[in-house]
Amino acid sequence: MQPVTTPPPAIGGPLPAGACLRGWLDHLQRHQRLAVIHPGVDLCFGVAAIANRLDGKSASLFLEPSGHKIPVVSGLLSDRQWMAEAMGVEPGEVLARFEQASLNPLPWYEISDAPCQQVVHREVDLNKQLPIPTHNEHDSGPYITAGLLITRNTRTGVQNVSIHRLQVSSPNRLGALLLPRHALAFFQEVEARGEDLEVAVVIGADPLTLLASQAIVPIDHDELEIAGALHGRPLPVARCVTNRIRVPAEAEIVIEGRLLAQAREMEGPFGEFPQYYGERAERHVIEVDAITHRRAPIFHTIVGGGLEHLLLGGIPREASMLAHLRRSFPCVRDVHLAKGGVCRYHLYVQIDKRSEGEAKNVILGALGGHYDIKHVTVVDLDVDIHNPSEVEWAIATRFQADRDLVQIHESQGSKLDPSTREGVGSKLGFDATVPLSAPSFKFLRIQVPGESEVDLAQVIDTAAGDWRQRVLAETTAESRHDSP
Repeated sequence: MQPVTTPPPAIGGPLPAGACLRGWLDHLQRHQRLAVIHPGVDLCFGVAAIANRLDGKSASLFLEPSGHKIPVVSGLLSDRQWMAEAMGVEPGEVLARFEQASLNPLPWYEISDAPCQQVVHREVDLNKQLPIPTHNEHDSGPYITAGLLITRNTRTGVQNVSIHRLQVSSPNRLGALLLPRHALAFFQEVEARGEDLEVAVVIGADPLTLLASQAIVPIDHDELEIAGALHGRPLPVARCVTNRIRVPAEAEIVIEGRLLAQAREMEGPFGEFPQYYGERAERHVIEVDAITHRRAPIFHTIVGGGLEHLLLGGIPREASMLAHLRRSFPCVRDVHLAKGGVCRYHLYVQIDKRSEGEAKNVILGALGGHYDIKHVTVVDLDVDIHNPSEVEWAIATRFQADRDLVQIHESQGSKLDPSTREGVGSKLGFDATVPLSAPSFKFLRIQVPGESEVDLAQVIDTAAGDWRQRVLAETTAESRHDSP
């Protein structure tokens, strides 16, 4: 493909707020959701400590962390509302918008003068050139946690984009945990021939490209094309300076390198999304050939187990699960991966129940939809699945274990779930729906007429002062009036 510099036309209206990282930071600051942190915070634990305290309230921009000239940002997408704003849609439209983009990708276009290559380092020292934090107490050292690992199928030329934990092992080496997904499949094919696999690690991508990287799609579907669909325009990319990988042109930092054939080195422990440590073991190795970046770049880090970590993986999984279930079960109205289940393990499904046994079929379909799903709860339309207390209430009042529990043992689960046996464990389903044969009054929810229409601002007397003065004064006046 020859590089082109004339962008294809945008699809639809103006670009969403999340179209580039710097524009997203401007958006967060305008809405009082960006905390600029004084210079000098320690990259070892200090960045993570402050980011965790602000998690879900505001993003954190650290100036000169440990004296490094490159700032660090964290917490870019720590709330579902923020993700909706990044997409330019209402919160209730997020899953539909993401699924639409996954089904209708837009091919990227290549440019020759990319911002992400304004500065090129061929002599590499990761610790000196980049401000890489250490997050949790027993992490084995600095980790790149928000890097998009881009690999390329050497037979088809199609790329894959995903996020993996990357341990800084030496000035030019990264230890990589590759789970059994598409990047590993690409690598295993070339490793069998004794060859390395070209890779790029993109740091400081825009929020929509971050989200797109987590799409659950078949192999040989380029997530950068899904990012283009989320943007409403094809994504501009640039070819790396040392290999054939194409990277988002507007990214802040790009690390270019190779996954080394027949090379494994010790990696871990590392604080993962279940809020436990991933164990130390022999992992794959990336050798770094070059680092490129913008002038005055920004380094993005995701604190392990924080809301940004959970939601980035949760939202795309919800969209894929909703589409998966609706293909077989028209009764399914909504799905939600709960924060209490680390946005991976606990799935709530809302259905419009029409037949007995339907909820159990939905449970089985959900458990087969992704191996991470461990517990599925199915509820009726009157239960808000985004409110964990509502779901718990439905289980408490509509579920009986002898008739409503589904159990599946010795099944594949998440290897990062410490309660499993190397990823093998049990799964449960909870049918918390009302039996169709139940008398209508038996499960009728109580409600106060007119409660939702009350305008509290109109009825609360904010200038009332001390209640004793008002109540006792009126009581005294009544006593005087009643006296003979």
